[in-house]
Amino acid sequence: METTRTLEEQRQEFAQRRLIATPIAGLIAWAIVGLSAPFLSAHAISILLFVATGLIVYLGMFISRFTGEHFLDKSKPRNTFDMLFFSTVGMSLLVYAIAIPFFLVDYTSLPLTIGILTGLMWVPISWIIQHWIGIVHAVARTVAVLTVWYLFPESRFVAIPLVIVVLYVFAIAVLEKRWRDLHRSA
Repeated sequence: METTRTLEEQRQEFAQRRLIATPIAGLIAWAIVGLSAPFLSAHAISILLFVATGLIVYLGMFISRFTGEHFLDKSKPRNTFDMLFFSTVGMSLLVYAIAIPFFLVDYTSLPLTIGILTGLMWVPISWIIQHWIGIVHAVARTVAVLTVWYLFPESRFVAIPLVIVVLYVFAIAVLEKRWRDLHRSA
């Protein structure tokens, strides 16, 4: 028989998690885009960016098996914040409705729009885990992606993924330290 947990108890339970599987998946996806860009046509790199970023959640589910997060583990009690997390993933996918029309006008807008819009899901994560990393990642990502988009117009499919990968490395390191500190003190 399952006992009812308050929302606060569920939030605290969610906040105890490692939370690195999805950022690792994002890092891999954006690294593939950035490394492939110099060798692909405009059409091919655009399709790769759509596919790679669209697959982040699925890659994250796979990686979660190796990080101990096990996103799809049915034996764990249901947590309302899992649904909130997956809702933010859905929200990130819906922003393609903004990215696609701009892409059709200027294909180089794609790393800008997808890079910023999909990074917004970090904001609610920051609130759920009550840690600054989500806000810092989202704001730094927005400012850096926009800046790089203007500074390197000929290299947008390389420079923007590079910035996002660097920010993911930082976020993963912070999340891992946070998780280790939480479990060291427990």
